[in-house]
Amino acid sequence: MMAEPSPDFRLPAEWEPHAATWLAWPHRRATWLGEFAVIPGVFAGVARLIARYEPVRIVEGGAVLADARTRLDGVANVEFVDLPTNDSWIRDTGPVFVVPRDSTGGGAPAAVCWGWNAWGGKYPPWDKDAALGRAIARRLGLAVIDGDLVVEGGGLETDGDGTLLVNHRCIEDPARNPGVSRKRLEEILCSRLGVARVLWVGGELAGDDTDGHIDQLARFVAPGRVVAARQPDPLDPNHAALEANLERLRELSDAGGRRLEVIPIDIPPRFSFQGTQLPASHLNFYVGNGFVAVPVFLGPTDDAALRTLERCFPGRTIEPVECTELVRGRGALHCVTRDEPAW
Repeated sequence: MMAEPSPDFRLPAEWEPHAATWLAWPHRRATWLGEFAVIPGVFAGVARLIARYEPVRIVEGGAVLADARTRLDGVANVEFVDLPTNDSWIRDTGPVFVVPRDSTGGGAPAAVCWGWNAWGGKYPPWDKDAALGRAIARRLGLAVIDGDLVVEGGGLETDGDGTLLVNHRCIEDPARNPGVSRKRLEEILCSRLGVARVLWVGGELAGDDTDGHIDQLARFVAPGRVVAARQPDPLDPNHAALEANLERLRELSDAGGRRLEVIPIDIPPRFSFQGTQLPASHLNFYVGNGFVAVPVFLGPTDDAALRTLERCFPGRTIEPVECTELVRGRGALHCVTRDEPAW
């Protein structure tokens, strides 16, 4: 469906220039399977990698922020911001930045701040995370646009050219937006984010407690071009849903009327920790200034995924990042980062 976009702002693609990347330092053990003690070190490695390419801003408070300072002592391009959180998945809890349509007017981005209830009420308490988007906007001196929906940033994917890709399972959801029709959801998404067309898909990965965030399933790599998760192993519980998603994506056209070009990327089969299948996906990559950080899982799908993404992002350095520990939190690189557009 085509809808009326915001006349003032648009949602930029992740590959557009960044001012910084935001991270929320981990401290909540309850959302991680297995040993938590190694997780802050994993975040430190992610911060060091990104800081080689662009500024990194890390939020938390008290002893948790002090731990981040200690681990990253002497690392250039890192700023520590005293803003408390409940959890470390800033892709979902942070603001979604939109930029002025008129790039010559010198205007600033704005921050779309959605309602937040920890993925449909799964992980209380969430009061600090519910306030984080507005706190970051105040820190940056940006106007706030009230999202008027419960939406997580990992559930939104754009080409920067007027098309938004979403999974109906985590937006058209009675635990998040009860009683709101799809038509009304589209109207709000388009007006807040400045997009003209919303494309709906489905499915989810086994072990994904977000109910199927799109950043695990399908990502734009250019206008009209999407990479999509595939699971060729028929014994894997993800196989059927991902095949259905591939077929659905091939039927869709973007805001410019282009039929989507769909490039499959195989994800690890039956990836688990102590008997629990985890949502290990190479699609949870993060695109920054001059680089693409790609989750790898020390398995047979890593090399092909890296080669595919290298072809999709010519001129950017492909940075493989081992995520066998990070995925124990049921997410990966995209889930723990929030891009702030340059302005």
